[in-house]
Amino acid sequence: MKLRAFGAPPRYIQGPGALAEIAGLLPQMGRRVLVIADRIVTDLLSARLRDILNDADVTFAEFGGECTAAEIDRMTAQAGDADVIIGMGGGKAIDTAKGVIIARGGKLIVVPTIASTDAPTSRLAVIYTAGHAHAEVRRMHDNPNAVVVDTDVIVQAPPRFFAAGIGDALTKKFEGAQCYATGGLNFYGARPPEVALAITERCYAIIREHGETALADVAAKRTSPAVESVIEATILMSGLGFENGGLSIAHSLTRGFGHVPSIARQLHGGQVAYGVLVQLVLEEQPTDFIRDVRDFCSRIKLPVRLGDLGVIGDVSPAMETIAARSMAEAPFIRQIEKPVDHARLVAAMRTLEAMN
Repeated sequence: MKLRAFGAPPRYIQGPGALAEIAGLLPQMGRRVLVIADRIVTDLLSARLRDILNDADVTFAEFGGECTAAEIDRMTAQAGDADVIIGMGGGKAIDTAKGVIIARGGKLIVVPTIASTDAPTSRLAVIYTAGHAHAEVRRMHDNPNAVVVDTDVIVQAPPRFFAAGIGDALTKKFEGAQCYATGGLNFYGARPPEVALAITERCYAIIREHGETALADVAAKRTSPAVESVIEATILMSGLGFENGGLSIAHSLTRGFGHVPSIARQLHGGQVAYGVLVQLVLEEQPTDFIRDVRDFCSRIKLPVRLGDLGVIGDVSPAMETIAARSMAEAPFIRQIEKPVDHARLVAAMRTLEAMN
C-alpha cells in the first residue's frame, strides 16, 4: 500500500477588502517586498498596496506576460535582497513568482486579481515557451505561504476569466476520481487521500448550483454569496483538489493543445472544459450526462467543440495533432480506467463534434 499525502497553503484569506490583510501577514515574513505584477495590475493596485504596507520596503517588477524560463530569470535578477515575493495578477504572473522562489528562496504571498485558474494555492509553476507551448513544470518545496483573494478586485475583471475558472474547476471531480480508481499518484508523489475526493465533489456541486448566478453577478461587477462560494470553489477547492487528487485526460490534452496555435492562445480553463468532455466520452458516461455537462458549459460560454477553441474549417488535422502530442507528452494520460490510445482520443473528439 502506497503512502497518502496532502498539502495546502498555511493561510487562505478571501473576501471583500481582503487585500488589507497582507499587513498582518508581513511581520511574520519580512520587510523587504518584491511585487511581481503586469503593468495593468500595477496601475490598478500599487498605490493601495503601498498604503497597506506603509512600513515595508516595497518594489514593483513589471511582469512581461508569459511565464518562461527567461522571464523567471529576469524577475529573479530584480529580487535583490527581498524577503517576500508577492505574485499578483493572473496564473502566469503567479507562476513566475513561484519560479523566483524556486530559484532563490524566500516567502511567497499570492494575490490573484482574476479567478481564471487554480494556480494560486499550488506549489507548481507551469513554464511555457515564448510561443505559448508547454515547456516544463517546476515545483516549490512548499505551497505558497499565504493566498489572499480580494473579491472586490476579482469581480472587476472581465467575466470570461471567471468563466474560465469555472471550466478549470469543473474537471477536478472527474480527473480525481480517475486518478484514484487507477492507483495513480497526486502531485506530492503519493496516493490521493479520501479528503481530496471529498473536496472535488463539493467543488463540482458548488459550481453546478451557483456557477451561472455567480457569473451573472460578476458581469454586473458585484460580489454576492454565490460569487464568494464559486471563487472558493475555483481557487481553493479546485487547487487542493488537483494537487492532492491528481489529474487525468482533461489536463493531459493541454499538452496537445499547445501544438495547435489557435488553441494554444485560448484560456486554460476553456481548454480543459473541452478536455473534460472528451474525458467523459472516453469514460463511456451516459450520453444524457455528457449533454448535461456540455450544455452547462455552453450556457457560460465555455468551449464544447474545437471550433469554439478557434479551429477553423476541417478539424481533423487538429484532432490528429492533439491526440499524438498528448499521448507522447502528458504524464497522467493513462490515469483512466478505460484504456486510451491515439485512435480512441480522436474518436472521442469526433463524438463531441457530432453530438446534437
